[in-house]
Amino acid sequence: MATIYLLEQGTCLQKEQLRFIIQISQNQKLEVPIREVERILVFGNIQLTTPAINACLQNNILVLFLNQIGHYNGHLWSLGGVHLNNEMIQIDRHKEPKFQFQVCQAIVWGKLTNSKRLLMRLNRRRKVSEIDRAILGIDLDLERLESVDSIDQLRGYEGIGAARYFPAFGQLITNENFRFSQRHRQPPTDPINSLLSFGYTILFNNVLSLIIAEGLSPYFGNFHYGERDKPYLAFDLMEEFRAPIVDGMVLKIINNSLLTPNDFETVASNGGVYLNHSSRRIFLKELEMRMNKMVSHSDVQSPVTYRQAIQLQIRRYKQSLLSSVPYESFLRTM
Repeated sequence: MATIYLLEQGTCLQKEQLRFIIQISQNQKLEVPIREVERILVFGNIQLTTPAINACLQNNILVLFLNQIGHYNGHLWSLGGVHLNNEMIQIDRHKEPKFQFQVCQAIVWGKLTNSKRLLMRLNRRRKVSEIDRAILGIDLDLERLESVDSIDQLRGYEGIGAARYFPAFGQLITNENFRFSQRHRQPPTDPINSLLSFGYTILFNNVLSLIIAEGLSPYFGNFHYGERDKPYLAFDLMEEFRAPIVDGMVLKIINNSLLTPNDFETVASNGGVYLNHSSRRIFLKELEMRMNKMVSHSDVQSPVTYRQAIQLQIRRYKQSLLSSVPYESFLRTM
C-alpha cells in the first residue's frame, strides 16, 4: 500500500473509474490505482475533487491536510473510523497518574536508548571521544530513569539526554559543506536543523495517520501537553523512532552528498532555513525508503518495515489501554 505525497502547488487530485489522476500541470499527470493507496499527505494549495474525496471516504484512505512545510492542519476520515469505546477508555486512562507515568517512562527509555544506539553504531569505526562521552552520559541518564517518580523528572532527563545527543550527532557529519552543533527548531537556522525538523514533521504525520487508523484518538497523550488542543499522542509515540528513522537518514543524505547547500533557502521574514521545493522530492523519496526498511520487532518473528513497527507500537499502546499490559518501547537492534 502506498503513501501519496502531493507537493506541487496547484495540483489537482481527481478520480477516474478505479484510479486517482494526479494532474500536476496541463501536460503532466500521474495515475495510481485506488486500491494501492493507504494515505495521502496534502501539502498546501492542492485540490481534491468531490469524487476523489468520496473515493477516499469509501476506501478508508486517510487524507492529512498540511501547510507547505508539513505542519498538520486537519484530516479527512470516514464515519466508520470513529471508535467511541476506545476514546472513552482513553479519557478514563488519561486520569490515571500511574498509567501515565509508566507510559512516559517507557517512551523516554526508548528514545534515549535508540539515540544512544545510533551514536554507538556510527561511532564504531570513528571512535570520536566526544561521542563516547555522550554515550556514557546517556547511559547514566538511563540508569537514573529507574529511580524517578514524576513525569516532570522524566521530561528533565529527556532534555538532558537531548543536550548530550545532538552535539555528538553533529560529530558524525563528514561532509565538509555542512556543520551542526545544537538543535534549533523554530525556526531551523541551518540546513541540518532544517532536515531534522522536516523529517520529524513527516514522521509525526505518519504516526498520526496510523493512530487514527487503529481507532484511537490522537489527542489524549501522556508525555506531551500544552494549552492548545493538539494530537499529543502522536508526539508521544514518535519519540522512540526519531533517531532510527529520521536522524540516521539525515546523516546518510548529508554524508553521501545527496543534497548540497544550494538545496536550501533562507526565509527573510523569520530567518529560517528550509529545504527548497524541488529538493523536497529527494528528501521524501529517502524518507519513504527508510519507512519501508526492514527491522526487527520483538512482537513478531519476521522482519517488518519501520512503518509496520510504528503500527505494532500503536497496538502495544492500545493493548496497555485496554488490558493493563504495561507499554514497552520499540528498541532498535544494534
